[in-house]
Formats: sequence, C-alpha cells, structure tokens
Amino acid sequence: MSLIERYFAALRAQLDTIETRHRADIETAAQLCTESIAAGGVVHLYDTGHLVDRELVNRAGGLVGLTAFRFSLQVENANPYRQRQGGVRKPSLGAVAAALDSSQIRAGDVLIIGSVSGKSAGVVELALQARERGVKVIALTAPAYSGQLISEHPSGKRLFESADLVLDNSAPYGDGMLDVEGLPYAICPASGVGAVVTLWAMTAHIVELLLARGMTPAVFPSVNRPDGPALVAAARAQYEKNGY
Repeated sequence: MSLIERYFAALRAQLDTIETRHRADIETAAQLCTESIAAGGVVHLYDTGHLVDRELVNRAGGLVGLTAFRFSLQVENANPYRQRQGGVRKPSLGAVAAALDSSQIRAGDVLIIGSVSGKSAGVVELALQARERGVKVIALTAPAYSGQLISEHPSGKRLFESADLVLDNSAPYGDGMLDVEGLPYAICPASGVGAVVTLWAMTAHIVELLLARGMTPAVFPSVNRPDGPALVAAARAQYEKNGY
C-alpha cells in the first residue's frame, strides 16, 4: 500500500472515530454555543498557531458571528550575557489577564481554545481565567497525547483538565499518523484535520439548533460572486443587528 493510500485510510479511520466516539461532545459543544448566542453571547476562537481560528472565521459558508481572539506579548530585550546567567524568561501570565481585559469577551460567552499538546502555561491560564470570568471554555485538544505530557502551568493542569468541555481531535501521541520505515518520526499530522472537521460539525449543529429556535443565523456567502461584496456586507449587517 502506498503512503497516499495509507494516509487516506488513516484519515477515514480518524473521521470515523470523531463521528462515532465524540459526536455527543460535539453536540454538547453546539448546545453550549447556541444557548450563549440565543442569550446575546458570542463564540470566540483562540488557537495556538495552527489553522482553526482562520479556517472558521470569515469563511464562505461559515457563521458571521464566529470571532477570532488573538493576542501576544512581544518583548525585544535580548542580552547574551544575561541569558547565559539566567536563561530566557517566559512571558508573564499577567498578559492573559490584560488580553481578556482588553477583549470583547464577556460572561456568558463561549471561548474555544485549540491546542494539540495543551501543556503550555498560556493556554491553561487562558482557560482558567476565562472560566473565572463566567465564560464557558471548550478545549479542542488531543487528550491521549496531552495526557502523556507535563504541564508548564504552575497548577500542573493541562488544557483538557482546565475546560468546561473537551473536544477530542483524535490525534495520537506525537500527532503523526503514518510510521514510515527509515524515518525517525511519523508523518502527516492528524490534529489539524481533526480539529477542523470537529468544529465544522459543531457549526452545522449550531445552525440546526438556531433554526429550530426560529433564529436564522447570518452566514457568509462567497465574496468572489459578482455580487459577493454586497452580500457579505448584508450578512455582516444582519449579524450586527441581531447578534446571530
């Protein structure tokens, strides 16, 4: 079997796992989001550098209300002598509080945090602080992988231990799907595809639940249609007026 054939076989198995084993969690996540939206809340997406918050936001066929949340603390103060003495300092967790204070995230909202390993101090702190502020936190991670890693957060928690609900992207330890003879590590990561499929399935159920409530959500059309820009502007205006 070629590597292409093996990849598609592994991908089909991953999608089957997500649908059969994790569908209930996907439905629960959609219900949390729908309840928030119906009450005037917002669904926010934070990702640690992969494609989730860019795939789901501002996409044709996607919900206008899905909102990216991004922040960073960039400090340029490199000194080789000082670094040799004490190493490189990690960013203060206080940046998380500052970012939340400056954001549009409010109590009653939903924050989806995507991190494959789920071990970094920043994502755990974000989950914990958001929950303290009355935000429902959904972790999009790989518990089977993350569970074998050591947390970098002072609490010792990983992301899947810090959220209200966990969505499993079904990535294996190390993320790679295919072991190849002659290579030290597996290739073709599972986490990206698993995350995107999981969240689009969740989005589909959000639409289903909103329609059942008599709420027609604003959906982005393709901006590349001849009348695309006007249609996109109308969809944004619908969301701005209704909040869904």
